[in-house]
Amino acid sequence: MTADPAGQVEPEDDGVGTSTGRGSVIMAAGTFVSRALGMIRNVLLVAVVGATGPIANAFDIANKLPNVLYALLATGLINAVLVPQLVKAFRRSNWREYTDKLLTIAGVLMAAAALLFTVGAPLLVRMYTDSSWTNGQLALATALAYWCTPQVFFYGLYAILGQVLNARKQFGPYMWAPALNNVISIAGFAILIWIFGRAVVDGGAGPLASWTSTQTAWLGGIATGGIVAQALILLVPLHRGGFRWRLRFGMRGIGLRAAGTVSMWVILATIVDQVGVWWTTRLATAAPHHAYLAGHTSIDDIASNGTYTQALMIYLLPHSLVTVSITTALFTSMSKAAAAGQLDRVRADLSQGMRMVGVFTIMASAAMVSLAQPLVKALVPSMRAVEVAVTAPVLIAMSLGLVALGAMVLMKWAFFAFEDGRTVFLMQLPGTGALVLFAWLGTVVLPGQWWVMGIGLAMAASNAIVVVARYGGLRRKLHGLDEARVIRLYVRAAIAAGVAMGPAWLTAHLIGYAPGGGWFHAIASAGGGAVVLVAIYFGLLRAMRVDEVNQLFAPILRKIRR
Repeated sequence: MTADPAGQVEPEDDGVGTSTGRGSVIMAAGTFVSRALGMIRNVLLVAVVGATGPIANAFDIANKLPNVLYALLATGLINAVLVPQLVKAFRRSNWREYTDKLLTIAGVLMAAAALLFTVGAPLLVRMYTDSSWTNGQLALATALAYWCTPQVFFYGLYAILGQVLNARKQFGPYMWAPALNNVISIAGFAILIWIFGRAVVDGGAGPLASWTSTQTAWLGGIATGGIVAQALILLVPLHRGGFRWRLRFGMRGIGLRAAGTVSMWVILATIVDQVGVWWTTRLATAAPHHAYLAGHTSIDDIASNGTYTQALMIYLLPHSLVTVSITTALFTSMSKAAAAGQLDRVRADLSQGMRMVGVFTIMASAAMVSLAQPLVKALVPSMRAVEVAVTAPVLIAMSLGLVALGAMVLMKWAFFAFEDGRTVFLMQLPGTGALVLFAWLGTVVLPGQWWVMGIGLAMAASNAIVVVARYGGLRRKLHGLDEARVIRLYVRAAIAAGVAMGPAWLTAHLIGYAPGGGWFHAIASAGGGAVVLVAIYFGLLRAMRVDEVNQLFAPILRKIRR
């Protein structure tokens, strides 16, 4: 068995459950369905809390805390320590006892962390918010945090039970369980809207004054209830497959000390990354107050942390759907080549990945820049006109860093192929430092209503700095990175995208979408512009004989045929 970069276990062919080939199809289908349901869930969530204003911002902080805490927990305990030990566990003669001990230790640590974070919810909320927040908004965020922080335990439980399922070749449940979470959330949020109506977005204290403790309990309970169901449902296939988890205490002989040493650099890199998340979140929470001081009479038209989260969700869609898939597929090949000392093969794999990802991310960036407003409305139809208007500029700013994001992720896994976490950590430092510095400079030179857009620009600049740093390290390690071929592809793709953006924007403009337009109007505008952009972009790439176009679509066409 081997562990993939996401920490999932790939069992041998003689394991229990479905075959690996069928499992990959099930996992891909589960991911697609879950993401589609997740988009519907987000549409209803925005209808419940809005995308701007005090309610949206309070919930964003409360819901962000368990995700931030789990990112640290997952990297430090689950992916970097527990998963490698689970990989070894099923090769032992006493695998059942060994696995029970690992799961028990992980469960106890996660329960303790969840309890500690829940008790410390008021302190955590204050850490992630600006001092300008009113007592009412802090109280709402804290109340919601009490509901949301226990999610840390259930996120962890979902992850470790999923690793056991994957190790037993029961691939489907782990990938389909998030769909249950989304279904529960969709139903819950729909009921919440039916009972209480849509979010009040009128600035000032109005939304907070009209928000009740019953709504808080509903919202927090639904958000956490979906995560609970997502974790506990995995017990069913485990039980049916014959696996019984018994609580076994004891740490002697299970190798956590060695695993912890190996994973130290990965953990430190994650901590540094989360420092940047903390800093930008605090700045975003301060934006409405500073805009108000500058003369704005309402805060509902000011981009803040809730707006940032909505723009980030759209920004990461192409990355999660395409870049991650390509990176995961190439990581195994790069790891085998690195282990065998075949630097030429690692260089070739990295070059191929950079070129394939570049073809897609350059096009996606062009689409986000030229079609931002109708795209936001099409993907989140519950947004009001003012919310669309303030989210679109943030998305445009972020999208300038999408190409660099794809490249930096590929480079990171190239380092991991050599089991080099130390370099990844050291190169994360200038990236996070740049993010912190540029985001702060944005608050100095920009008015409050543009602070969050400034954070998006800072993030794009940070991505570029990390790419430059990792390029230098990999160039020394691999004695070159096939730069001429990669740069030639990026230049041709950038030219094609630049030519396509104008007609795409003009098409959307002629259809006539404005922030106050309806959902179908937004779909027509974004869809029409996208069709024009894609046709011109790929047409020009074909005319310039860019072979990576065929490489990018070949796997997709094969999956469709299957």
